[in-house]
Amino acid sequence: MKPKSENYITLEFLSRSANESFARGAAACFAAQLDPTLEELGDIKTAVSEAVTNAIVHAYPDRLGRIVIKARILPENVLEISVRDWGRGIPDIERARQPLYTTGGEERSGMGFTIMESFMDSLTVRSQEGRGTRVIMRRRIQPRRPVR
Repeated sequence: MKPKSENYITLEFLSRSANESFARGAAACFAAQLDPTLEELGDIKTAVSEAVTNAIVHAYPDRLGRIVIKARILPENVLEISVRDWGRGIPDIERARQPLYTTGGEERSGMGFTIMESFMDSLTVRSQEGRGTRVIMRRRIQPRRPVR
C-alpha cells in the first residue's frame, strides 16, 4: 500500500536534453516546501538530473519519447521522486547499477545509479525490456530547528 502523500506534482515532457535542467529545477522548487538545506537541495537536483539524463540517453537513444516525473511529500518529511519512461528498458538492472557500467558509449561515465544512490536515502529501479523504466528515489529532509 502506498503511503498517503501530503502534496504531489506530476510533470510530463519530451526526452530533449534541454528539459533535464527544467526537471531538476522543478523538483528542487517542489522540495523547497520541506525547507531543505542547500546541500540537501543540491543532492536532490543531482539525483533528478541523473535519472532524467539516463532516460534521455538510454531509454530513447534514437528517438524522442515521453518522460514523467512524479514528486510526493510523504509523512515525516520524506520526499519521493519517480522518473518514468516508456523506452527500451534495462535488460539487466543489477549490472546497470554497477559503477562504471554504461551502454551509452565512451562519453558516458556509468555512474548515474551510483550517484542517485549516494545522494538519496533509497533507490528502486523497475524495468522491462521494450516497456520502459521507473526510478523511485526517496530522501528524508531533516527538520531544522528555528533560529532564536
